Amino acid sequence: MNYRILGITLIVASVVILSFVSYRNSLKSREPIVFSPKTMLASLWNDYKREYMEAEGRTVDKQRNSVTTSEGQSYAMLRAVWLDDKETFDIVWDWTKENLQHENDALFSWLYGEDEDGNMGILISQGGQNSASDADTDIAHALLFAYSRWRDPEYLEEALPIINDIWDREVVMIRGRPYLAANDLEKTRSPESIVINPSYFSPYAYRVFGYFDDQHNWDALISTSYEVIQQSMREGLDRDRSAMIPPDWILMNRRTGRIMPANTGTLTTNYSYDAMRIPFRIALDYIWNNEPRAKETLAMMDFFQKEWMNNEVIYANYAHDGSVYSTYEAPGHYGAIVAYFSVLDPQMADALYEKKLKVLYSPDENGWRGSLSYYDDNWAWFGLAIYHNLLPNLSPIVAQI
Repeated sequence: MNYRILGITLIVASVVILSFVSYRNSLKSREPIVFSPKTMLASLWNDYKREYMEAEGRTVDKQRNSVTTSEGQSYAMLRAVWLDDKETFDIVWDWTKENLQHENDALFSWLYGEDEDGNMGILISQGGQNSASDADTDIAHALLFAYSRWRDPEYLEEALPIINDIWDREVVMIRGRPYLAANDLEKTRSPESIVINPSYFSPYAYRVFGYFDDQHNWDALISTSYEVIQQSMREGLDRDRSAMIPPDWILMNRRTGRIMPANTGTLTTNYSYDAMRIPFRIALDYIWNNEPRAKETLAMMDFFQKEWMNNEVIYANYAHDGSVYSTYEAPGHYGAIVAYFSVLDPQMADALYEKKLKVLYSPDENGWRGSLSYYDDNWAWFGLAIYHNLLPNLSPIVAQI
């Protein structure tokens, strides 16, 4: 007998057996994976950067001809600062101010991409040079968070002109009170009315803006924001009645302040991909600031509790009277609405999270089970984060800088 060959054979066999045992044990160890919300959010962020962000810091909406929006840049900045990802934050911010920030003010063009001639730039033919007040607000707020988190005064210096120009160019005075318009056109666009998107309102950000800007009445803007949201929910608008759900778009009469339906072009009074952000933003103001008007506003939206109790579903598009406009379900909508349930009915929040959000994530792969659109990826992530109480208020006021 060749003992050398026998020895080698035994060694190889042992290695194979040990490898198999190790593999089997690894499979067993993967079955009861210890779920970590922080790991989930970090891994989904890394996936998002690979899928939707270019190396120079431009976020790309692949579902819309690879355009870039100021909104998308603002979401990337917020996610980066919440996750303490300074490198990505700086890259995204540098691209944003270099390519989207206006030359004549500190606001941002809302749409960038490839034009009809194949050139990359602001899509002027689509009104891309105009601002979007939600993105401007989120960018300024993200910069203040960065100032607080990383203790760099340059972020504050860059945020202050944006805050000032939001007020000067996007806030419209009606009957002596300030209202946030949808863009920088509304001050002069029409003598009769202004266009308002209630999902652009961010009362929690205005509190921080007012801390640094004592030249403008940001508290008054918080008040009118809550008033407009509540009034737009009460009004029937273009329907015989309201289901007490917020609309995507409205008009406001410049002379009287009366709210009117905005059913022109792509603007509707539906509760859809714009209005879905309202429960999230209002819930965040309650969670961070214990604002009683926030909880009062959320409580008016009991339509969503009834929908969940009756159907265990929240659709992506309802008419203002609550009739179902589309039976499509969207991950981003569940991400936004879980914030509402987290404040008003934690048990429903748990059920919605388990059935509609947690199932989107694969712990084995540390990523989404299936690909999500740019918009759904962002808002499903926001929902997961707020549900797990992982959206810290990084305001300099809280940090007492």
